[in-house]
Amino acid sequence: MEPPLIDLRGVTVRVGDQRPLRDVTLRVWPGEALLLGGPNGGGKTTLLRLLAGEFAPVTGERVYRLGSQERRSAVRARQTLSVVGPDAEAFYLTRDWLQTVRDVLLAGFEGHTLRLWTPTPEAGARLTEVTALTGIADWLERDFRTLSHGQRRRVGLARALMPRPEALLLDEFTDGLSTGAREELGRVLREVHGTGVAVVLATHRPQEAPALPWRRLRVEGGRVWERGDASPVQLSPTPLFRPPGEGDLVRLRDVEVDRNGQRALGPLSWTWRAGEHWLVTGENGSGKSTLARLIAGELHPALGGRVERPCLARDRLTERRRTVGLVSAEVGVRQRRGWTGREVIGSAWSGTEGFAPDLTPEQGARVEALAGHLGVTDLLDRPADTLSQGQLRRLLLGRAVAHRPRLLILDEGLDFVDAEARARFLALLPDLARGGTHLLVVAHHGADVPPGLTHHLELSEGRVTRSETLPAPACPPTPPDTSPAPPAR
Repeated sequence: MEPPLIDLRGVTVRVGDQRPLRDVTLRVWPGEALLLGGPNGGGKTTLLRLLAGEFAPVTGERVYRLGSQERRSAVRARQTLSVVGPDAEAFYLTRDWLQTVRDVLLAGFEGHTLRLWTPTPEAGARLTEVTALTGIADWLERDFRTLSHGQRRRVGLARALMPRPEALLLDEFTDGLSTGAREELGRVLREVHGTGVAVVLATHRPQEAPALPWRRLRVEGGRVWERGDASPVQLSPTPLFRPPGEGDLVRLRDVEVDRNGQRALGPLSWTWRAGEHWLVTGENGSGKSTLARLIAGELHPALGGRVERPCLARDRLTERRRTVGLVSAEVGVRQRRGWTGREVIGSAWSGTEGFAPDLTPEQGARVEALAGHLGVTDLLDRPADTLSQGQLRRLLLGRAVAHRPRLLILDEGLDFVDAEARARFLALLPDLARGGTHLLVVAHHGADVPPGLTHHLELSEGRVTRSETLPAPACPPTPPDTSPAPPAR
């Protein structure tokens, strides 16, 4: 039998004062397919980063056999293995200088993050090969920061393939991908796996994993078990009701948005009226996230287009941030700082990011009640930059609804969270809608779409291809109140 590519023997990892992995023994074999399941904060992302050489064991032993040579050093792993996921994308999204897709891929060829040298003919040949395989040749001159969520995930896969790795490490890879993109990149992963490359995928959506001969592990509480995923949580949220109110909430008139010389949205005219909950769909790059950020005021239309928000008393930045709840990949990147979970949620009322003025007793009670309902009480005093993607996303979901916003925009908002966390959050929405909150949901996954949305908007290449009223679901006459109760005084 061939020796394992990576051999972990009783490994413990320390990050700050936390031990996200404890006494882990695991072998990753050449050419195998390994599926990692488990709850948010269980240690899946830390395990991937340990395999990639980004974290070192504080106890135990890690042995690599990459390039047919046994090593205990992670130098070769750092040159050839990288984790494809949101943390890797965040590096480029938080830099102020332009990095084209070409730059990102050529940097990956030598195992670096930034391209700091003139590419060799070998690197150029590999670039041509990988872009053809992953279908991104037309994006090579695009600024990475202007790509959609799904487009960034595709580029991340291409970058990981550049150094001809012996293993692919994928973190929540299918989140943010449209159905078409999941099918296409599933084909790419099957082709790569067929050449003998091992594939390790951490996911909360095992049903969306490509068809490979998976060996299933569960990662929970910092430990790894050779067993399948736990039974899925059955989601049966109460359907939304039409919120009270009359008139228009948001009006878009002949809006166009350009990013890095590329048309991201428009020309588009559209109205969001009181009593409407919208579902927005479309392939990756169709303009969904641009629309969400335009409504929230994070982006602005080109000259000649108009965005009107009659739902606001005054259409100013501070008023928008206090009135609109937004969950998106970009918000998550901005919040990954040293701010505590309590500050993340508590900043909702002021519309700030990363700090919160002194909260009233009622606001403090609301933070505690939401944290208890969403299962993040233990995260309130932890810095956001020490949390997993799923843990941070749960805090951001709490932040988005803490102040009972008039508009709640979920741009792939339930990505990275486990099934139980999705169920807990969806249970909050009926009460919010009864109180006047209107939803706009951008989603590629049916499990992320709450029942009771009233309208559907489909986009393609920045334009509206469908706008329709959805059939009303059967609703109970007196739905249960599922909002978290404040603590007893």
